[in-house]
Amino acid sequence: MPDGTCLVLREQKITSALIGASKVSQIEENVAALNRLEFSKTELNLIDEILK
Repeated sequence: MPDGTCLVLREQKITSALIGASKVSQIEENVAALNRLEFSKTELNLIDEILK
């Protein structure tokens, strides 16, 4: 889920993301995702292909 959070937060139009965490560890993972908001072109192309 953290990569999904990163993907959502990298969009400049989006100011927040709701995370459905039921454990503290899930919150920690999602907060840690803020340290990686950049994706390579290869990663973005792969994500686009998966979402088609």
